[in-house]
Amino acid sequence: MPEKIEKTIIIGSGPAGLTAGIYLGRAKQKPLLIEGRQPGGQLTTTTKVENWPGDKEIQGFKLMMNMKEHAKNSGCEIISDTVTKIDLSKKPYTVFTKSEKELKAESIIIATGATHKKLGIPGEEEYWSKGVSVCATCDAPFFQDKNVIIVGGGDSAVTEAEHLRNFAKKVTIIHILEELTATDPIKDKILEDPKVEIIYNSTLTKIEGDGEKATKVEIEHQKTNDKKTLETDGVFIAIGMKPNTEFLKDQIELDEYGYIILKEKTSTSKEGVFAAGDVHDYVYKQAITASGFGCMAALDCQKYLGKK
Repeated sequence: MPEKIEKTIIIGSGPAGLTAGIYLGRAKQKPLLIEGRQPGGQLTTTTKVENWPGDKEIQGFKLMMNMKEHAKNSGCEIISDTVTKIDLSKKPYTVFTKSEKELKAESIIIATGATHKKLGIPGEEEYWSKGVSVCATCDAPFFQDKNVIIVGGGDSAVTEAEHLRNFAKKVTIIHILEELTATDPIKDKILEDPKVEIIYNSTLTKIEGDGEKATKVEIEHQKTNDKKTLETDGVFIAIGMKPNTEFLKDQIELDEYGYIILKEKTSTSKEGVFAAGDVHDYVYKQAITASGFGCMAALDCQKYLGKK
């Protein structure tokens, strides 16, 4: 029996991967999508989503389940497995999974996203989505006239502060160094805003709450080791992201931070391999932009397959 070769394997099941699955499925390409270790991606850990067009408010998990069902109904096959490595040295390409499958494909769309770096402190997981967030663009409206804390001092942190100061009563930035490392010009606005306080040389050591939401944090001064407690309504962690590209080592071109480098449109350094979403996009990092990239990658992939 001849070995089965998939036309397209989509790696990842967030907005980018599922949108690609919808488009290729509707194009009768019968794509195979591998969900990964977090089916549905980051949005499944989010509570309310209020910036998805067409839905004034929807639970993140519900939104992703809707997209999954849409992809399946469009003709996309979805399997629960995790990709451990791929071999792009010869065609058809080979995708290896945790369940020891070796799948062959004419083309691949990589949509594995990126993971927000976490602090790893007590209370962080307990109050995740209960006052602890990583996205001001998503959650700032929930903190109207409230006090919020941002952890970080780079471009991500000042961008979060710029957005949050339009909603919150007070924004406190906790930064481990003696000055902000951000290079974005937004930094100057933040430094001049009386609504924004910056506490330098300090780290967050604990997040506490009432069981329903975060209410206070403990911070420690790096030089004196003095600890103090700050009351807060929300904690935004802005210490960067890590693209989920470990399995791509030595296979396609990545930048110094591990993000996939796009060569033309959504094409990577390997012919027939495309990327979509946060796995290459370190600028916008929104569900809707990831979905848009998924659409583009599917159309680019379809065009590639049509030429073969």
